Amino acid sequence: MKARLMIVGLALAVSGCGTVGGWFGAGPAKAKPTDLAEFKVTIALVEAWKGDTGETAGHLFSPLAEGDDVFAAGGSRVARITVSNGKTVWKTDTGVKLSAGAGAGLGLVLAGGGKGELLALDPASGQPRWQAALSSEVTGQLLAAADTVIARTGDGRVHGLAAADGSRKWLYTRTLPALSLRGSGGMAVRGDVLYAGFPGGKLVALNAANGAQLWEATVALPRGATELERVADVMGAPVVDGRQVCAVAYQGRVACFDSRTGEPLWARDTSSNSGLAMDEINVYVTDDKDAVTAYDKTSGRAGWRQDKLAHRQVTAPLAFGDWVVVADGEGVVHLLSVADGSFAARARVDGAVRTAPVDIGPGFAVQTAKGTVAAFRIK
Repeated sequence: MKARLMIVGLALAVSGCGTVGGWFGAGPAKAKPTDLAEFKVTIALVEAWKGDTGETAGHLFSPLAEGDDVFAAGGSRVARITVSNGKTVWKTDTGVKLSAGAGAGLGLVLAGGGKGELLALDPASGQPRWQAALSSEVTGQLLAAADTVIARTGDGRVHGLAAADGSRKWLYTRTLPALSLRGSGGMAVRGDVLYAGFPGGKLVALNAANGAQLWEATVALPRGATELERVADVMGAPVVDGRQVCAVAYQGRVACFDSRTGEPLWARDTSSNSGLAMDEINVYVTDDKDAVTAYDKTSGRAGWRQDKLAHRQVTAPLAFGDWVVVADGEGVVHLLSVADGSFAARARVDGAVRTAPVDIGPGFAVQTAKGTVAAFRIK
């Protein structure tokens, strides 16, 4: 996710109603986005279809592929779109000002609201199945695993609810630091284990069925004399495979750990306000200077670095076969070569993209701030 570096005070994060100090680094004029460099197009990047939900209103929404469909949320609406042809199967107006989504799994489609509403819809019809009231604004991903719906709220809590009816199964709580970045604290599930990043640089593994903590690891340590200097939040969702789980922190490091025990494997100093991706060979990180770097996933050795997108508010990457895909705040989608990070293709969408592109099977999709979901295929 792209945090856009919004600093949130703890008291305000609890109520989900404001920011402290506005945009991070306010004062100097915003740097002009770097002009796009010319390059030789080596592959065709084709827009396959478009769908829409509603404007994101500053929230970080991301589409999700589940089976033959893509689910997306925005504004007050949730939509089901067929992957193969872009046909909207249904679009439900929930009547709730949404702040998170879409999620899907266990026979449910999920979305979250700014006042703590957690909504579960029927995937076939889009009709409501149940609604639960959480402690504050629902943020980030919504996951489903081990017969449990998992949601995060802006007050630092992770909620586990019964998939059948939304009743509470467990609650995991941490104290937040005084300042944190909007967009911090992503989650990932593998099997019955939930991996969650937190403000303050911590990565935690939880039992998805009961919320019990399995281990805790340090991605980054807060350093500095002021609260602002000490912001060291884990950004975006952790990435995990059968052996290791990796995460990246703002003003900190990218670090990988044994996924079973939390023992550190390697770490490299970097700072990211968006997130990372992983494939069979590398871990890819978008840093806070909008450069994308490939690190060998076994050793942590840096391979290539693509730094020609400075000041364009580049999203976290998507590892997509022979390509790494990123989008930016200027509404441009970029296809990079996995081999050396060189540009291979480029496309435009109708507005800023704040969250990472998403693999949808026969291509990938992005969601813009205007609520457009655009699917692309590589030919």
